[in-house]
Amino acid sequence: MGDGNEVQIEPALTATDEVRSLVGELEAVLSKEYSPEQRHGLTLDTIFQPNVRFFLARLRGAAVGCGGVALFPDFAEVKRMYVRHTARGQGVADAILTRIEAEVHRTGLTMLRLETGDRQIAAMRLYVRMGFRECPAFGAYALMAPQSIASSVFFEKRIGA
Repeated sequence: MGDGNEVQIEPALTATDEVRSLVGELEAVLSKEYSPEQRHGLTLDTIFQPNVRFFLARLRGAAVGCGGVALFPDFAEVKRMYVRHTARGQGVADAILTRIEAEVHRTGLTMLRLETGDRQIAAMRLYVRMGFRECPAFGAYALMAPQSIASSVFFEKRIGA
């Protein structure tokens, strides 16, 4: 421990240049795969609201990933999960999700949900490996027009139960 290779997760309280860069990269990746109506990520402005906790992941000191969680009255939702390609396979995504789950547990919520795109194969493998299972559309997604969620895949996981 302390060898500099472990992943460090820290709260991101504002839209720093590192956060802007990571969210911008994520948006660029998703915009190549999905039409605007099928992308449901939070904007930078909505990431830093009272009901959202956002985290930055560092590997060897460099910002390499991010992820957040939006807290609702009866569930929490993973938002803006992203790891740079160069840092994949090194435990960064696992560490971000573990930190998100700890935050959800701390709030007393017991259901963690997420929406991802059907072309995000590696992400879906990660979610299944981390104990998530597919579920129907939830929350605001359940009220959207079918074409807006045609490429969406929904997952959920019970936390602390």
